[in-house]
Amino acid sequence: MSFLKKISPEARQFLEKLLREDRYTIDELLELFGNKYPDEQPARSTMGRTKKKYDEHAKKMSEVQYATELLVGELGEDKDDKAGAFMVQGITTLINHLVLDQLHNEENPDAPIQLSIKDALSLAKASRELTAARGMSLDQRQKIERIAREKMLEEQEKNLDDAVASKGMTEEQAMFWREKVLGVVR
Repeated sequence: MSFLKKISPEARQFLEKLLREDRYTIDELLELFGNKYPDEQPARSTMGRTKKKYDEHAKKMSEVQYATELLVGELGEDKDDKAGAFMVQGITTLINHLVLDQLHNEENPDAPIQLSIKDALSLAKASRELTAARGMSLDQRQKIERIAREKMLEEQEKNLDDAVASKGMTEEQAMFWREKVLGVVR
């Protein structure tokens, strides 16, 4: 089981904060952590493995962000929608890496996978939020298309009204153009 899973939530938050700062050596991490949580201080090798795993995750996250920024820079039109799709894909990849790392048991690789109810609920929530993020851009695109279509029909109807007035069309002719060409029924 991972060292981070064995310690108290407060100790985990403190250690993660130190790791995010990315400025401490293993010995400095041990000293800072040990001063605040002496009863939960790990061996130096455990702190080294924890720091190494954290650094690997941070590197993966940085690579995904960098790749996304490069791709978005090359996209041009509709880049916000594409950037959102790339970001969702990046987050999906990151979650997959985190899950696989959590499920991998270094001490006994042949041991059955252990997943707590809390972890399963967190995965379900993350999955639901990713699915919503994927669908959101489609919903936004459909809403924009609907608004643009309505606006175009309004403009075409106004143009038809102007043409009816200036060309002396009958109401029957105007109704034909409205219903058959524009698809607008009054």
